[in-house]
Amino acid sequence: MSCFSPNIVGAGSKARSNIRQQETRQVRQSRIRIGTQSAFSAVPLLAPFEYALEHGFEAFEWLPDKKESGAGWEEKDVDAPTRCQIKQTSLENDIQGSVHAPFGVNLANPDHRERLSETIEFAHDIGASLLNVHLCTDQGLDAYVRGIIALTRVLGPNSIMLAVENTPLTLPEDFNSFFKRLRRLAPEAKAHVGMCLDLGHANLCSATRNDYLKFIDLLAPEVPIVHVHLHENYGDCDSHLTIFTGPSGIDDRGIRGFVKRMKKRAFSGCIILEQWPDPPSLLDAARDKLRAMFMDTMATSVPVPG
Repeated sequence: MSCFSPNIVGAGSKARSNIRQQETRQVRQSRIRIGTQSAFSAVPLLAPFEYALEHGFEAFEWLPDKKESGAGWEEKDVDAPTRCQIKQTSLENDIQGSVHAPFGVNLANPDHRERLSETIEFAHDIGASLLNVHLCTDQGLDAYVRGIIALTRVLGPNSIMLAVENTPLTLPEDFNSFFKRLRRLAPEAKAHVGMCLDLGHANLCSATRNDYLKFIDLLAPEVPIVHVHLHENYGDCDSHLTIFTGPSGIDDRGIRGFVKRMKKRAFSGCIILEQWPDPPSLLDAARDKLRAMFMDTMATSVPVPG
């Protein structure tokens, strides 16, 4: 991976300064950051991060997802100088970093936990504050909880939070049971583990298809949502459409309902727009509209669900 162009980093700082001047005190106090993610399809691979810098995004998630075709990247592709540059640039531009574990990693499998060591080292080197993993139930929740507990003992010294994400296969009740078991088996881990709510996956869940608000409503109040992946679909496949370009582009009451529920839960964390669209300016439009909704969920006269 190539190093950063100094003019890109400078442009990021300038853009962030301009955007901060326009933010209201209400948005600052919410402590909600809106960010983007790396993409295997991006050429060059650092393009999404450089775009986030230039356009004033407040968070960025790194997903090592190298394909058999050679597209994408994995941790060993990022050398030490580049990792240091990512960390330094993120600090200078107040971008909160997170890392998504490689697809297919199941913490119930001890061999997979070993694979995560490379990801954890990468997260530490770039100064990431959160590691995101998928909830896997095929080997039972107890085995998965034990894997999570073991992982928190590794992440703790690095001050990295752990977020467990819903997939299209996991149910709200799976998360209610998971956090109940975690509190029972390792109450000390409670402060280090939360849920990553993936809205697009919630829309594909068999129990809540085309009704992601129902998915949220079925989560117990004790389930701590600490991270969000935001994209949408038509209930047919995990298409990762940028919000306001799919169903919510016609009727945005669902997204307004999501915002209302996050505010009710006092959500504080990062909302990651999980796509690299063409044109990338769709990300800016989505962020700006979402930010406005968080500022005032009653900005429209149309009733908000829930």
